[in-house]
Amino acid sequence: MSGFLGEISCKIDTKGRFVMPTKFLRQLPPEANNKMVVNRGFEQCLTLYTWPEWTKVTDELQSLNTYNPLHLRFIRQFFRGATEMQFDASNRLLIPKSLTQYADLKKEIILLGYFNRIEIWSAKVYEEVMAIDPEEFAELANKVMGNPTANEDLIISGND
Repeated sequence: MSGFLGEISCKIDTKGRFVMPTKFLRQLPPEANNKMVVNRGFEQCLTLYTWPEWTKVTDELQSLNTYNPLHLRFIRQFFRGATEMQFDASNRLLIPKSLTQYADLKKEIILLGYFNRIEIWSAKVYEEVMAIDPEEFAELANKVMGNPTANEDLIISGND
């Protein structure tokens, strides 16, 4: 799969349903069979995967040691709320209430597609998280991409 690409605003109804934008529907690989998985993401968003991509991600997690309390805690948090979904006849997906509450999804949401996933954000939270001025973005780019061999020393702590 080549992945998802795009940032799209859309609406979510009071039942937790939203229509998947045509742009993303066209990017779905045939092997997805309209089957998706949504789970809790980081920074108060949700993460949407196609079924084949979800399988790849969970295969990676199987290498973790479930006897290690740190690994087990991460596994439980990662799978918390994970839900299999299918499109209805109107190309809508229904997000479970517990996940809409976690991500504080109201009327306006933002879908951000990159790599193998689509993040689902509350429009308000998205704007707060993505607020960065051009100079700060340039500095971040230099820290992350400027010297790839120095990335081992990179510690992410919010505003570093």
